Amino acid sequence: MRVSERTATRPSYEPRTQRLDRDPRLARVGLVLLGVLVVAGLVALAIASPGPALPTRLQDGLTLSISVLIESMPFVVLGVLLSIVVQVWVPPGVIERWMPRRAWARRMVLSLLGMLVPVCECGNVPFARGLMMRGFTVPETLTFLIAAPIVNPIVIITTHQAFGFDDGILIARLLGGFAVANLIGWLYSRHPDPDGLITERFAASCEFAQDLDGAQARDRGRRSLAQFVVELRAVLPALIIGSALAGAVQVLVPRDALLAIGSNPALSIIAMIILAMIVSICSNVDSFFALSFASTFTPGSIVAFLLVGPLVDVKMLALLRTTFRTKVLGGLVVIVVLFAIAVGSVVNLFA
Repeated sequence: MRVSERTATRPSYEPRTQRLDRDPRLARVGLVLLGVLVVAGLVALAIASPGPALPTRLQDGLTLSISVLIESMPFVVLGVLLSIVVQVWVPPGVIERWMPRRAWARRMVLSLLGMLVPVCECGNVPFARGLMMRGFTVPETLTFLIAAPIVNPIVIITTHQAFGFDDGILIARLLGGFAVANLIGWLYSRHPDPDGLITERFAASCEFAQDLDGAQARDRGRRSLAQFVVELRAVLPALIIGSALAGAVQVLVPRDALLAIGSNPALSIIAMIILAMIVSICSNVDSFFALSFASTFTPGSIVAFLLVGPLVDVKMLALLRTTFRTKVLGGLVVIVVLFAIAVGSVVNLFA
């Protein structure tokens, strides 16, 4: 799929045949084996560490996993529905007509689109998939994906309710989310091969969507139903796996060790970043969770938590893997974590 150039017409999606020749079953087997090794390592760590008995932890992990899944499901369905509206029901050229022509300006506008999409990070993934199926580039879509969970109007309200304007946490979160989104968009816009950033399966979905545009242009109801099934089949397995991992990590990783590190001001930012990636709380309510740490952790570490959690926690990474390749996810984690450390350090200096 060539998405680096933008024209008035929908671009053609051409899967890279040399990559499609690889047996996808081998990749699935490798992921399953890796998951088994990770879980086995966590179980061994839980057995060796003090705390409740292992069966109790496993039961708690199941409860947490189901809670994360139930919390995320409505937003995922809403995101799929919004994706279908954008892809099927909005006439071609309507959105593009209002977008700036310069690439950097388009990315800035897309990074603010989250203010009009009141869903959390889980629902933004299918919505972003719809944007790419419509013809937006990978860097443009990544800019939206990174910014939307933070500039979301519900997130702004809940963050203000939790912290107000104390220590600049709200302002730092909003400006930081906007800045890191446009930084990521710019960095990936320099990538020489945008085709290599998305999975073959998603490329095939884009080609399928384009075929529907030509073959069923008048039957929007059938197209909507077909796209709804395609998106749910792609996103739900990742959501379930991500929720299970989030629950397992929360109960099997010793929390006392993490909090002991966080009590040290020099390491509090790192501790809260790790915690953000583990707990996988929806961005609409993560401010109230972070508020419980405000009395013992530095303001900069709270900001780092609020930046990292909605963007690269284990649940979000599982969802992003339905669309982007592993190397893209690795790059996102590195950029977001380093950026959060920098912002958190600046906040600590002025708080």
